[in-house]
Amino acid sequence: MTEQPTLLQEIRQSLSQGQHDLVRRSLHDEHPADLGTLLGDAEPAEAHALFDLLDLPTQAQVASYLSPARQIQLVTYLDRPRLARLVTEMNADERADLYQNLPDPARAELLPALAQAEREDLRKLASYSEGTVGAVMTSEYATLPEDITAREAVERLRAQALSKETIYIAYVLDAQRRLLGTVTLAGLVIAPSFVKVEDLMHREPVTVHAGQPQAEAARLIADYDLLAVPVLDDIDTMVGIVTHDDAMDVAEAEATEDFHKGAMVSGPLGSLKDAKLVTLYHKRVPWLVLLVFGNLLSGFGIAYFEDTIAAYVVLVFFMPLLVGSAGNAGSQASTLMVRALATGDVYAKDWAWMLGREFAVAGALGLTMGLAVSGIGWFRGGPEIAAVVAMTMLVVVMTGSLIGMSLPFLLNRLGMDPATASAPLVTTIADVVGVLIYFGIATRILDLPPG
Repeated sequence: MTEQPTLLQEIRQSLSQGQHDLVRRSLHDEHPADLGTLLGDAEPAEAHALFDLLDLPTQAQVASYLSPARQIQLVTYLDRPRLARLVTEMNADERADLYQNLPDPARAELLPALAQAEREDLRKLASYSEGTVGAVMTSEYATLPEDITAREAVERLRAQALSKETIYIAYVLDAQRRLLGTVTLAGLVIAPSFVKVEDLMHREPVTVHAGQPQAEAARLIADYDLLAVPVLDDIDTMVGIVTHDDAMDVAEAEATEDFHKGAMVSGPLGSLKDAKLVTLYHKRVPWLVLLVFGNLLSGFGIAYFEDTIAAYVVLVFFMPLLVGSAGNAGSQASTLMVRALATGDVYAKDWAWMLGREFAVAGALGLTMGLAVSGIGWFRGGPEIAAVVAMTMLVVVMTGSLIGMSLPFLLNRLGMDPATASAPLVTTIADVVGVLIYFGIATRILDLPPG
């Protein structure tokens, strides 16, 4: 594989000299995934020229590695026959993704150009809601009847090989397309040729329903180490499979979505590189504005204790340190808990047990941090200030940690995404609580009126 910037520079130079055959040979030596990256980095006009130099099977492979925006840029300039040939060449699930991204006029123009079987398959796959298993499955899977021999089954899989996503696993169906079991190609090859498929198949395989969240398919594939998971409809008829590579894409998309929620970015963002400035603004501004008003509560707390601050101005020196520590502890606990809930490591029923563990850990952390800063407090203001700082550090770290740990559980219990319990939200809550705790402790130890 040639480094992308170097390859792109060489291709630009060759194109400027009219050496199209040389460019075509250079592209032929690259993996489709690398070609997708190359076309994504090229200027639109360059990408069109390079895409035209690829043969049809390679175009179909490369299209699946492009961002939706670049994909649409490349295919919408094609006339209807060329677009129909490209779509026909693509895998069923990738074909459906492309169809979903096309503007409505292009969809209406494309469908009549497809064969009826492909048209109906495309409509069926595109009918599933975004984010469901049905939206990421493919209908290209190998099937076998149960009453044939292992030798006959291998011959059937050989005949299906070019048109199916995988033949390493075959799905045994009855006349109503209900799933009876699965059989592996390896099992068929090593079995005696006369043994029937029904005697070799694994009955009651792991399945998922088309309407379930797509993350469920990814979880099953990861948990059971599957090459693919069969997909059933509402009447338990098999309608497709989700392969392990599609599951990896789903897992990556889910992780990206959680990261965006953790940064208080509302809604799906897509490619950060291709996102418009106005889109970035609209996705980021709502929560930031809300958190501004949340931070005002810290100001009200400070105003309430202004007499305490006036009597001991040195308290202001420690306020960023203590309040920031509360937010840091809360963000850390929240991040760990959000990820644990997302991966199924913990469940809502584990809250009380996890609360006890976090209480012990946060207490140890707060005690350590309190001892670490007490010396600074003694140096800056004497033993009373040292006591205030140390005790506040212990309490705010414990409080922030318990808030950060509990908020994802609460959101999960309310049917909301735990990832919404992000660092900015937890930090804002911990800041407000930290201010009140700090000056409340200072007022009590220093024997001052609150305001």
